[in-house]
Amino acid sequence: MASDVTPPRGMRDFLPLEKAKREAVLGIIRAGYIARGFEEIETPVVEDAARLHSGLGGDNEKLAFGILRRGLEQSDLDAAAAAGSAEGLADLGLRFDLTVPLARYYATNRAKLPGVFKALQIAPVWRAERPQKGRYRQFVQCDIDIIGEPSALAEVELIAATAATLTELGIAGARIRINHRRILRTMLASWGIADDGVDRALVIVDKEDKIGVSGVVAELVDLGLLPFADADRAAADLGGLPDDGWGLDAASAPAWLDLDAYREIHAIRDAVAAAAPGVPLVFSHNLVRGMGYYTGAIFEIQHPEFGYSLGGGGRYDGMIGRFLGEEVPAAGFSIGFERIVDLVPASAAHPASLVLLHDAAADPGALVKLQGALLAEGRRVRLEKRAKNLRPQLERLAVAGYSTFAVLDSAALAAGLDASALDIKPLH
Repeated sequence: MASDVTPPRGMRDFLPLEKAKREAVLGIIRAGYIARGFEEIETPVVEDAARLHSGLGGDNEKLAFGILRRGLEQSDLDAAAAAGSAEGLADLGLRFDLTVPLARYYATNRAKLPGVFKALQIAPVWRAERPQKGRYRQFVQCDIDIIGEPSALAEVELIAATAATLTELGIAGARIRINHRRILRTMLASWGIADDGVDRALVIVDKEDKIGVSGVVAELVDLGLLPFADADRAAADLGGLPDDGWGLDAASAPAWLDLDAYREIHAIRDAVAAAAPGVPLVFSHNLVRGMGYYTGAIFEIQHPEFGYSLGGGGRYDGMIGRFLGEEVPAAGFSIGFERIVDLVPASAAHPASLVLLHDAAADPGALVKLQGALLAEGRRVRLEKRAKNLRPQLERLAVAGYSTFAVLDSAALAAGLDASALDIKPLH
């Protein structure tokens, strides 16, 4: 019986055409962010296990892949199995996002970086997810972060840059939802939820789009987080605001709304509107974002074709301070690359791409010499043996992104065929 040769679950191979599209999309993202002053960095795929499990990554910490310590004995494994815990067996782990490594990177290299550092990271991350459509165990993240800027300028620049990148990718119809962590915390506190239950409650509130207001309230009550007496008020609060509720003031706002935080994101909206007219930014009082490190404004990309976000971010002022012992303001925005790449229209064939179809008798040296002359003209050139049935071969090459072809005559090639004498024809 043949062995299984498929990739591990949740991980994928990419055929040449898929890989080419991914690289083209990444090129647009990278170029757009670099043009806006972000500087690309690279961090190791592996970080210390203690750092990955320091409470900064929320539920994603549970999905981190660990790397067993070198030198472990069977007795160590047996003891861990008997204790029902793998704690202490792994001293390293694969990164589950790019923000925790960035915080460590900044703390390590702060003296070499500018006071306000604008970082760009595009790299794979790993999570022990249950694989499903749009959710993988290895996937690429595209992050921009601004470290050292305490004002709303950071959020405005991140949102405007991300919205412009979506436009450059040809993605229409997306909107950006925004909320503030203080608004969420004051709302939960008004329902009588204790401080030690806030993080669990936020996870449940974040599921409102899937289970509805009644589902959120019922789960909060069932878990003992929400007093039953406050259930009706919680349901009214969650369902009482429109998803673009910008028109609130001290008179019309619900009592639980943190007006200072609301005015902060309102100012961000106005600044984004001035800097990038047309960016749809809406206030969503039930937007949570899952990471435990967010401290201020949070945002998320939503598209009508999908029931999940296409990216998100927010302010995380407390994270870097854990490494440096002093507070450093920071905010970031991440594009969900694996989710948007399918939305990007297929790129057209490169107009200067050419396939040279030759027979088995063609001289290798002459072939490569002719290819080199065409490359010098700025063309993309592929050498390929001509098939007996030419039509399916040409159809495949067109799908692969080539625009033209020429059939070579071996005798003419041997006689020194000049590139200008080629009979070049369109593939389409």
